[in-house]
Amino acid sequence: MYSAITLGRPVRCRRFSGDRCTKPIKSEPEKFKVPSRSLQLPKGNCSGSVSSTGYFLGFGLRYGLSLVSGFVLRSRVGVSSNDAQFGSFNEDKDVEAPSRFEFITSERVKVVAMLALALALCNADRVVMSVAIVPLSLSHGWSRSFAGIVQSSFLWGYFVSPIAGGALVDYYGGKMVMAWGVALWSLATFLTPWAAETSLWALLSMRALLGVAEGVALPCMNNMVARWFPPTERARAVGIAMAGFQLGSAIGLMLSPILMCRAGILGPFVIFGLSGFLWVLVWISAISSTPDQNPQISKYELEYVLKERQEPLVVEKVPRTTVIPPFRRLLSKMPTWSLIVANAMHSWGFFVILSWMPIYFNSVYHVELRQAAWFSAVPWSVMAVMGYFGGLWSDGLIRGGTSITFTRKMMQSISFIGPGIALIGLTSARSASVASAWLTLAVGLKSFSHSGFLVNLQEIAPQYSGVLHGMSNTAGTLAAIVGTVGAGFFVELVGSFQGFLLLTSVLYFMAALFYILFSTGKRVNFEETSSAE
Repeated sequence: MYSAITLGRPVRCRRFSGDRCTKPIKSEPEKFKVPSRSLQLPKGNCSGSVSSTGYFLGFGLRYGLSLVSGFVLRSRVGVSSNDAQFGSFNEDKDVEAPSRFEFITSERVKVVAMLALALALCNADRVVMSVAIVPLSLSHGWSRSFAGIVQSSFLWGYFVSPIAGGALVDYYGGKMVMAWGVALWSLATFLTPWAAETSLWALLSMRALLGVAEGVALPCMNNMVARWFPPTERARAVGIAMAGFQLGSAIGLMLSPILMCRAGILGPFVIFGLSGFLWVLVWISAISSTPDQNPQISKYELEYVLKERQEPLVVEKVPRTTVIPPFRRLLSKMPTWSLIVANAMHSWGFFVILSWMPIYFNSVYHVELRQAAWFSAVPWSVMAVMGYFGGLWSDGLIRGGTSITFTRKMMQSISFIGPGIALIGLTSARSASVASAWLTLAVGLKSFSHSGFLVNLQEIAPQYSGVLHGMSNTAGTLAAIVGTVGAGFFVELVGSFQGFLLLTSVLYFMAALFYILFSTGKRVNFEETSSAE
């Protein structure tokens, strides 16, 4: 059989006249669908272990073949970059929303999957030190406060790069900046064991370089999502990407103790570093900066993305003659400050939990290191799942008519008020299992930030989303440094982790109120410095 394109959709055809199908085999819906028989469950009892296992294996095989055939068909009907130019489609045509199958087999999902993998490596490289700090502290005789300083060295570099990285992302695009970022942080991770054996300053320098390189990751993610996804899919896309970010925490926390037991402290650093170099090769060869530059994208997908976005690439709408953004105008608007406060509080809670929970379980509940890492890793896995479903819920509310402003405020409120309450429960837990349950609830609810302020960055100023993310990330990094180092000194002075968790809970409630009062889902005019939007 052959494939033709009718309104950007594949049909089965027996005879062609030039590029036009003159004899289709049968009438089909406009959009490609997998035959329903390949996705339906057979009727009958599935309780038997042998029969149910055989059924699911058969179902998985049939569904896998359906996915493969879908990819093959889509590649046959792909358009060249010369054909896929913005404005080449009739703007008046209605474009049907894609089915779930079309969504998961689309080129834009391939982009967000690669972003998720990059963010997984980003966080895995980051959290290795949370596990390695325990044997390093024992071998070097470091105190709790000094261990906090060593862990915060990552944040010294992370504090420097987000604004500059965000400006570079807005000017050059996310693809190349992300490639350079992953290459540099993978190099820093790979060299960390050597640095630890050389000197303390070498170790601090490698961790700072890791922070500098990783500072561009989230601005790049936001830039690529804004280019590739229409507004009704962005929360879902950010949820997928950030799921990789959280799974990276879980993978790093779970694998690091195992790799250290087998290969010493260098084990996880070498494995994760080499994985990053491999990712860069795939990213450069398989991903394009924008949909119109992708040679594999189908006409239907390109038309859908352009139509739903309702305008050309926002980063190209306003000519940029300089890489330096208008900082004064950006800081003159309260919605900008709502994003800064939200990111600061999100980072405070994130890094305090990420850096100190293995030590917390080890010291408060006397759990050994490997088990402590597992207790700390479970919440991040839950966060990855809840973040994706939060994105689905957010997109569904907006498609159903709920305003973007209300949706973002609701999601961010859940993300701050929920963890604030859960941390209060964590302080009263009497066992490691109960504490892990409270921690899981706190971290899981934090994931709703992905459908709150993290998507809101793209909405109030798409042309400045990278630098806005960089500015808010800088504030978040400063808050994370204060929280990470402050937690160590607080425990030494007061003698209680619980008191610091209660302080974090109060800060969560205050940040939620600020975001509710001053955030917006509407486009903000940053071309004037008056307070009116």
